[in-house]
Amino acid sequence: MDRFEQLSALLARRCPELELRQGEPMSRYTSFRIGGPARLMALPRTVGEARAALRAAAELEITPFFLGNGSNLLVADGGYPGFLVKLPTAASEFDQVREVNRGLEVGGAVLLSRLANAALDRGLTGLEFAAGIPGSLGGAVTMNAGAYGGEMCQVIESVTVMDRAGEVETVPNADCGFDYRRSAFSGGERLILSARFALTPGGREEIKARMDDLAARRREKQPLDQPSAGSTFKRPQGHFAAALIDQCGLRGLTVGGAQVSEKHAGFVVNRGGATCADVLELTRQIRERVLRETGVELELEIKLLG
Repeated sequence: MDRFEQLSALLARRCPELELRQGEPMSRYTSFRIGGPARLMALPRTVGEARAALRAAAELEITPFFLGNGSNLLVADGGYPGFLVKLPTAASEFDQVREVNRGLEVGGAVLLSRLANAALDRGLTGLEFAAGIPGSLGGAVTMNAGAYGGEMCQVIESVTVMDRAGEVETVPNADCGFDYRRSAFSGGERLILSARFALTPGGREEIKARMDDLAARRREKQPLDQPSAGSTFKRPQGHFAAALIDQCGLRGLTVGGAQVSEKHAGFVVNRGGATCADVLELTRQIRERVLRETGVELELEIKLLG
């Protein structure tokens, strides 16, 4: 019996209500629709179940990977030979949105589209930028997700997390280490349970108009009809990745089922049947060509797993 079989057996004894899955295809859990099977996945619906999962893993010296909505993730074709913890997006303690002191307290599994609409329904402004980001709160906090001039760090008051020992702590914004596409939680040491947002009262019509405008701009410019992981590369200092890729004539470049989007050169899309190997080879060619022709080194924004 290896450690993952031991972990599964241990959790079945200690926390029989905790849902465990083995051999789950990761292509079902990523917006890229790419990735082989995961060795073991836990889907805790309560704080108690999450604590049981993390403490059991710690006892067996297994490091869990915290999986959000998989919208910024590229998983290996061979899958992930480890332990994943994913907060379910429905029927759990982590999919709740509550109004508190003219702000919102939001569970780590809540999708950003739902969060933005919850703010709209309550006449609270500040989260319009998040409506079109295809991620969950946990992932968005971890990478300080942003778009159209807005970032999570601008509206978060505090973040409640659980460490690998199962201890819970609420971290104020000032201690979250927010930076461009990263935070103090980027190392994967702590599971995001929830966050509290400080928002401003506003007119629903104005909030809705802003959200509609940003949605229209996304539909016009981004390949939303094809699987991808969003922007493939981080924004280089003083440049835009898409413009550099265009400048090098790489729009439409294809490797296997992966392609530089013909609609937006900053996106690599899955045309159908793309593998992780296809995407990695395509991004290698892009980075090599851009560096050679412009002197700018592109850095991947998508995260690799497996």
